[in-house]
Amino acid sequence: MIRLLSMLAVLILGVPAMAPAQSGPLRIEITEGVIEPMPFALPGFVAEGSGAESLAADITRLVGEDLIGTGLFRQIGPEAFISQITNFAAPVQFADWRAINAQALITGAVSTNGSGGVSVKFRLYDVFAGQELGQGLQFEGTAEGWRRMAHKVADAVYSRITGEGGYFDSRVVFVSETGPKDNRAKRLAIMDYDGANQKFLTDASSIVLAPRFSPAGDRVLYTSYESGRPRIYLLDVGSVQRRVLEEQPGTMSFAPRFAPDGQTVIFSISEGSNTDIYSLNLSTGARRQLTSSPSIETAPSYSPNGSRIVFESDRSGTQQLYVMSASGGEPTRISFGEGRYGTPVWSPRGDLIAFTKQNKGRFHIGVMRTDGSEERLLTASFLDEGPTWAPNGRVIMFTRETRGEAGQASLYSVDVSGRNLRRVPTPGGASDPAWSPLLR
Repeated sequence: MIRLLSMLAVLILGVPAMAPAQSGPLRIEITEGVIEPMPFALPGFVAEGSGAESLAADITRLVGEDLIGTGLFRQIGPEAFISQITNFAAPVQFADWRAINAQALITGAVSTNGSGGVSVKFRLYDVFAGQELGQGLQFEGTAEGWRRMAHKVADAVYSRITGEGGYFDSRVVFVSETGPKDNRAKRLAIMDYDGANQKFLTDASSIVLAPRFSPAGDRVLYTSYESGRPRIYLLDVGSVQRRVLEEQPGTMSFAPRFAPDGQTVIFSISEGSNTDIYSLNLSTGARRQLTSSPSIETAPSYSPNGSRIVFESDRSGTQQLYVMSASGGEPTRISFGEGRYGTPVWSPRGDLIAFTKQNKGRFHIGVMRTDGSEERLLTASFLDEGPTWAPNGRVIMFTRETRGEAGQASLYSVDVSGRNLRRVPTPGGASDPAWSPLLR
């Protein structure tokens, strides 16, 4: 059975593992803290029936790109293949795949019907054990939705090999930026996790900031300066209809985020020189003040079970991170390193908190345990900020901006070990990403 030895320990702690053997469970090979990617073979998915050839080729390519993009897998090129897969139902010649050192083999088939429907099925094999890993799966969809079906295949492969949840079949909402730095137009946009299928959700008539998905991925909270002052809006992703969520005369509201139940929103209200954290019940409209310190409290984020909140505050004199009960009360400071800490986000797994750190003229994306221990910095740059978690809690996306008048913001991702730093492609400038849950 193909599996990675203690994936959590490998990614979080950098624990060395044994190299792969010719029999028994496979292992990730780590050399001086670097994971040796697992070699896999991905023969072209078989086109069953006419009209499926192009789709089969596209789906095969995207499955490979998803897996390679994790940094955990290495695809063996077709020029090395000894045998080909031309019949999805035919027995696998494992000796041919062992000969090229393929540890995992992915086979698939694609078929279409006359009404535009598409069917994708696949199997995953442990080559050295000579057996199928799990049961084959089949996904149904349309030709327009082929990317989602490919992502679902890749998610299933990734999950079976690593034991972790997938994250490829997800979306990211972000702020699309165009124009010069001193007059930049910003509007909300949404895309697949890999930058494909970008669509705009708002126009560029006003500045928008910090979009955040609902737990179901069907709504987005964000801050807009449409009225001249920051106000929180709630937008339906499907209809693109929106409404003002919080509007109190003489105040500014910003930094909203959903609770795990999707019915409560937490955010900041600024009045005069003071900023506090509030919660709002979307059904009843009941509002509750959660902090009351003569300082700036903002960027709140719920724990996955909704029992606690992490936020940033300058109540100690510098910008630091605090954790408190979701109902309010006395918070506990958890950040004690050098520099300033902000934009904390609780991991979907509940084990880590991601944050932005500024220290000695550099910005970092980092993670720490929920009690503040085991702080680790994953990146360093002129300006890195605003982390958001992938649905499986193993990858972080953030904004990186380059210096100077021509500097531009872009989206990057990195895994929680600090490895596999990658730029996420967008047509123009991009900032403030927020990762959706897995699509349904």
